[in-house]
Amino acid sequence: MLMKLLAEEWTRCPLFFIGIKAVKVVRTLSKKEEYEQKAEAMLLPIVDEHGFELVDVEYVKEGGNWYLRAYIDKEGGIAVDDCEVISRAFGNMLDEKDFIEDSYILEVSSPGLGRPLKKEKDYVRSMGKELEIRTYRAIDRQKEFFGVLSAYDENSVTITMEDGSEQTFEKSEIALIRLAFDF
Repeated sequence: MLMKLLAEEWTRCPLFFIGIKAVKVVRTLSKKEEYEQKAEAMLLPIVDEHGFELVDVEYVKEGGNWYLRAYIDKEGGIAVDDCEVISRAFGNMLDEKDFIEDSYILEVSSPGLGRPLKKEKDYVRSMGKELEIRTYRAIDRQKEFFGVLSAYDENSVTITMEDGSEQTFEKSEIALIRLAFDF
């Protein structure tokens, strides 16, 4: 019976054994993560209603101020008027729900050209396109790589270099990954 219970619990969260007693460790969300998740859940229907894509939501402190940022996109790009529409609707909803304890500045914007790849849909959209990858530490004496995205999974990214060779990076090694853009 104990082994069956432990097997069921093990699939849900990590267990640590102290003597003969099993201790279940439950991870709680930080305030930042909680605010981002709640904001994203509130924002998704608004963005969908207008035919936009919600790229990311972040709650960050910069220069003594807290910022709640929402990044939206659509085919052909986002205009200032698009940001204004979403900002007004989202701002009204935030005022009504009032779940963020700190004072903050709300920003709604386009992710821009230098948009990093973060979510599955970013990788799907970027398949076959040229990427710029910057790593935390040097690999073969370099930290910056360019190549066409040829494969990815939960833990790694593979690009095909200009010479036809392939290079695979663990996502944990990547400081920045985004579409490469030429001017």
